[in-house]
Amino acid sequence: MSLIFAGLFFWAAYLQYNDPDTLLWIAIYVAAAVVSLLFYLDKLHFLVPLFLGMIYLVEAMISWPDVFEGVTIGAGNIVNIERGREALGLLILAFVMFTYAIRIKMVEASKI
Repeated sequence: MSLIFAGLFFWAAYLQYNDPDTLLWIAIYVAAAVVSLLFYLDKLHFLVPLFLGMIYLVEAMISWPDVFEGVTIGAGNIVNIERGREALGLLILAFVMFTYAIRIKMVEASKI
């Protein structure tokens, strides 16, 4: 499953080419893709996805729009919609990172 996420995150990074803050979003998604690959290769330390997950979660809360108007372009204020889309993307990233951290801890606990 982590390979699928790696592919999806690399694809999401690629799709950021026309975003006003391209480099920021490419870095965010490439970091998640690399973490996904490391998880797949069993080379990921527990603290890495935990730290990234916390960053993604905090940033999602900070960037959440005052009024959530969905994610469909043309259905409301474009700024609110874009902020909502970005925040939801960050929540997905946080969820995946926390899932990796939990899985790593579960495997470590089963080896004791």
